[in-house]
Order: sequence, then structure tokens, then C-alpha cells
Amino acid sequence: MTFPEVSLGDVEVAAARIAGAVASTPFVHSETLSQKLGAEVWLKFENLQFTASFKERGALNKLLSLSEIEKARGVIAASAGNHAQGVAYHARRTGVSATIVMPTTTPNLKVERVREHGARVVLHGAGFAEAAAEMLRLAREEERTIVHPFDDPVVIAGQGTATLEMLRAQPALDTLAVPIGGGGLIAGAAVVARALKPELRIVGVQSEIFPGMARALGRFAGEPAPGSSVAEGIAVVDPGQITRAIVRAGVDDIAVVSEDSIEEAIALLLGIEKTLCEGAGAAGIAAMLARPELFRDRKVGVILSGGNIDTRVLVAVLQRHLTRAGRMVRIRAELPDHPGALARLTAVVAAEGGNIYELRHERLAAASRAKESSVSLDVELRDPSDLPRLLEKLAAEQFRVRRDEF
Repeated sequence: MTFPEVSLGDVEVAAARIAGAVASTPFVHSETLSQKLGAEVWLKFENLQFTASFKERGALNKLLSLSEIEKARGVIAASAGNHAQGVAYHARRTGVSATIVMPTTTPNLKVERVREHGARVVLHGAGFAEAAAEMLRLAREEERTIVHPFDDPVVIAGQGTATLEMLRAQPALDTLAVPIGGGGLIAGAAVVARALKPELRIVGVQSEIFPGMARALGRFAGEPAPGSSVAEGIAVVDPGQITRAIVRAGVDDIAVVSEDSIEEAIALLLGIEKTLCEGAGAAGIAAMLARPELFRDRKVGVILSGGNIDTRVLVAVLQRHLTRAGRMVRIRAELPDHPGALARLTAVVAAEGGNIYELRHERLAAASRAKESSVSLDVELRDPSDLPRLLEKLAAEQFRVRRDEF
């Protein structure tokens, strides 16, 4: 299968162009994940790029493809995330002036990172659509070349170099799990895979909140789930036209997964592989958790596409993981309102190996008796099976206790 927009030759040219300037990231077998997920799992650590994302590949390929006139005029992009950093970083390295248009709602840390790479930042609009419109205006006014985050054949060819490295290292792979936002990464993967190994199965992954590509191709009949996604890097409403044509022809399946699956994948990768992934970066593992039938007993290459996750989000993800696993529990206790009762309660928890994460002492709780006070404890257990014994010990100390909901 060939694609008119991008060819294997284009990807090979891109690989030669960016060699030495973009990391050929580790591609390693995970024995533990393989045992847990029922497949032979190989991980491509794109979260170890300098800006912690595969986006560098396409951005640099585009920059190196510019004419001398285009280089002199500079480039422009609209992004609030990984693409912005990739363009800014490599524009400075290649001596090209870069302007990045970012929504005014972009966290200041991300804005400063882009500025640190030497790019001019223009804050405009409340969301990406308004920022993109301003980018188009500035591109015309200043005659700058647009570096699109995904819907550009040269960018797609650059992203395809990740899959080229994977198949050269492990030609026996028979399945790929690739996150989909706008579609640049998976389009590049499809171009390479269909040329080198046509029978290889390609599974795209999207969040149930942003199933844009799956809906555009008629592979998802439902409505997007409400809310915001932990997988910001693939939170794209409208995928590219070039990318959707390649995905339509070259991708076998699209797994639309829950936010819980993505959160569990982040925690799993951190706990097992000791590697930090953002939501989009963990999407391939999320698909293996949510749709095991697509991967069972197969040799699966998973692209960990990025590692830029907000620390507050990471803390929330890990806490929720402990809760789902039954290792973080909330206990409600009624205790006599006299000195020493609270100390005795916490001593029992400590003796049973519980770690009190948070404690709320509610003397005025309506559910308490006049001579009692209510205490709510968030306790981290060594193992979920420790909870019944802990509740028994507390009851034996004459505390009225129950497990409560978060």
C-alpha cells in the first residue's frame, strides 16, 4: 500500500536529515508489562527526547526542508504544548526565527519554556481555534512559513521516523499501538509500516472525550464523553485532512478508551518502568488495558509519545490509582470527645501499617452524638487485604467505624 501524500522515501529522507539532532530513543522489551498485559510489549521512549515529545521529529524535518528565503522570513506555529516546544527548540538550533501563538489560557510554565528556547510568544484568544486564526493572520502579514502540528506531509514524514527506527530494530513486531490526536504520528507510522510490513496491525488510540479521528472515519458511533482529558496531547476535536486520508486507508483499528484507563496506564508506566508519561504518551498502554483482545499474544510496539505532564495532574492520577487499587481508603470513625481518643485512634492505624494521608476532625458533625466527635481518615494501606483487620482492630478499641466513599 502506498500513499500519494507521503512515501517511505520521504520518511527515509527525513531520518537522514534529522539524524544526530533528534534522539534515536530507546526501544526496549518490557518483561513485566508483557506478563501483565498478555503480549510481548516493546516500548519506544519518545518521552526521552530533549523536549520530552516526538514532536521534535516533524518540527525539525520541516525546518530543515525550508528554502533559504523561507528560513530568512522565519516560521510560525500555533500550539500550547509539545509542538510549540519542538518548533521553538529546533528553530533556535537551526538559526530560524520562530513565532509561537498560544492561547491566553496557556499555563505560564509552558509559555516560559517556549520563550526559553528563544521563540517569540504571542498570546491570543481563549482557545486553540482563536490562536490558530491569529497565526494565519500573522503568517500572511509577516510572510512566515507555517509549521503545522500534524497536517503537513513533511511533518508527517518526520514523525514516521520513530516507526522506522522501531521496525529496523525489531522487524518481528506484528502490532503497533499509537496515540491519535491530529493524526501526524499514526499517519507516519502507517506510511512506514505499510511499505515495510504490510500485514502489520496498526491500532490507534483516542480518549473517549476526544474521539475526533474515530468519529471522522465512522469508527465511533457514540458521542464524546463530557469533561476534560488527562491526555491533553491528543485532545484534538478536528483531525487533519491529510492524516485522516492516510489513517482511513492504513490503520486497522482505533481503540477509544476511558480516562480511567489512561490514568491507570500513567501509573503503571511510572510504577513498573519508572518512566514518566503524559496522558497521550501512555495511551498505547491504556488501549492494551482496555482492549486486551486486540493485542493478546502479539508482539506489540508501543510509542510513549511524550512525558510533559503537569505535576498537580500527576499527583491526582497517582492518588486516584491508589484509590482504585484499594490501597487508599477513607474511614469514618466516631470517638469519645475526651483527651487522648484521637491519639489512640491514630496509634491503632499506625500499628496496622496504615499511613494517614489526611485527617479531618469534625467536632460539630451532625451525625455525631453530643459527647462524640467524628473523624474522617484517608489512609494508605500496604495492601488492600489489610483493611478488614484494621477495621476490626479499631472496633475492638470501642471506636464506631465504617468505610466511607471519597
